[in-house]
Amino acid sequence: MRTGYIYDESYFWHDNGSGTLYLSSGGYLEKDEFIESPATKKRVNNLLKRSRFMDELIKLVPRPATREEVESWHTPQYVDKVKQLSDTNGGDAGDHAIVGKGSYEIALLSAGGALTSVDAVMENQVDNVYALTRPPGHHAEADFGMGFCIFNNVAIAANYARKKYGLEKIMIVDWDVHHGNGTEKAFYNDPNVLFISIHQHLSFPEDTGFAEDVGSGNGQGYNVNIPLPPGTGDAGYLEVFDSIIEPIASEFQPELIIVSAGQDPSMFDPLGRMLMTAEGFRKMTNKIKRIAETQCNGKLVVCHEGGYSNGYVPFCTLRIVEALSEKQSDVKDPFASGANGYPDKVYPNQRQVINEVIEIQSKYWSSFLSEVQ
Repeated sequence: MRTGYIYDESYFWHDNGSGTLYLSSGGYLEKDEFIESPATKKRVNNLLKRSRFMDELIKLVPRPATREEVESWHTPQYVDKVKQLSDTNGGDAGDHAIVGKGSYEIALLSAGGALTSVDAVMENQVDNVYALTRPPGHHAEADFGMGFCIFNNVAIAANYARKKYGLEKIMIVDWDVHHGNGTEKAFYNDPNVLFISIHQHLSFPEDTGFAEDVGSGNGQGYNVNIPLPPGTGDAGYLEVFDSIIEPIASEFQPELIIVSAGQDPSMFDPLGRMLMTAEGFRKMTNKIKRIAETQCNGKLVVCHEGGYSNGYVPFCTLRIVEALSEKQSDVKDPFASGANGYPDKVYPNQRQVINEVIEIQSKYWSSFLSEVQ
């Protein structure tokens, strides 16, 4: 299996200033780094190098997205704002979307990493790609940034794939612990892009991601929110793939699958309350990879989003890359014992959410009709 890998040193140089967790420092908040910092991504890269697993991957060099490509989703006024902040002393481009000096060019390169990934799989240079992009993107809406996201890498990539390759059906799966509100908004009326978000219910943003939000107009049924309760572990996430995502994908028949991969559902993440393990991320990747192989000749692009545990994100991401490449490193999860006693089954509150989503989506997908009768 030929797995491409994208990163660029510039991604680690995006500077969003000082903060404590996700708030600006000051007052009684002692100066610190924001929780979204280069550290987790650097450590992913370092682990791949240290374990020599990097040698198993095909290094791809990202190009910057053009302004026209970025404006396939974002307004010219918003792009102007980001550039102006970047060219001067920086500032906030929205709700906790900090632009540092020079961040405009880095954000273009981050979006371009997603575009380079699309080209690589569509032109059969590789079978699939993991893109370690930064800044992340899935919260960014058309005219403002949010949650550390400046340009919506995945939304821009989906629009690019449709325009350049004439694709009519793209599926986006977002497993970041926070709802992908920006990506949802980009395709809410669009029947040609199926957006599925698995997230912790009411985590962030606090007023989006409800199961009842199914799209509008011609896009009804092509927006699937799966708002899982806090404490959901590997078993619950894997059941979502078996009971919801795979049946819908089989009916939709995508030509390309893009994943917004946030490793913040992990059991050690400071901004999430889920209990996934590194092995759970491997199994989840195996499932989406199987769907891609069945539906679209394996054409799968995985773009990094959130994940804020410096210690654990690298091991979760390594397991994802191992699954994509069908190769295994000699790296054992040093935190595996921390999951002893954690959920190993689908609990009633998780099952209730899954069943509710199936009932709602049964109005749009015949795959579920027998389950709700």
